[in-house]
Amino acid sequence: MEKSNLILIGMPGAGKSTVGVILAKRLGFNFIDTDLLIQAQEKKRLQQIIDTQGIEQFRQIEEQILLGLCTRRTILATGGSAVYSRCGMHALQQTGPLIYLQVDLDRLQQRVADMGQRGLVMAAGQSFAQLYRERTPLYEKYSELTIPCSELSAEEVAAQIEVEVTGRAVQQMSQLE
Repeated sequence: MEKSNLILIGMPGAGKSTVGVILAKRLGFNFIDTDLLIQAQEKKRLQQIIDTQGIEQFRQIEEQILLGLCTRRTILATGGSAVYSRCGMHALQQTGPLIYLQVDLDRLQQRVADMGQRGLVMAAGQSFAQLYRERTPLYEKYSELTIPCSELSAEEVAAQIEVEVTGRAVQQMSQLE
């Protein structure tokens, strides 16, 4: 399978969707937000799915969406909980590099003020800080490229990814010669 996609992973509020749209425009790629695919399939907002069907069922739906993707030259913005699906992450890795948009906890908490309506996959009583500590090792495990984003605008993050990806492509082509 051709590795022509770029897959953005990271915490809710990291800017995956915003950066993804900008990056898709810069590179002339398609853009898909897997959270929107879930909502379209289920005909419900993420939080409604979590509230009515539970976290485990939501994760199964998310994994089904990840495994069903068949894309080329696409920027994929994954939901923050996608990293819980080992199968989903491995399937995505076959289509392109996973890029971790790393944002510090304080900045994320400022950005994610609407936690109750956002569709966060977290256990009852779990704090956002606990969720951050739980997921960070998973993002680090699966990412091929980490972009520290706390002090960057979405445009700057997209530009940095473009430079990194373009540089890698040139390097790989020169190794083939």
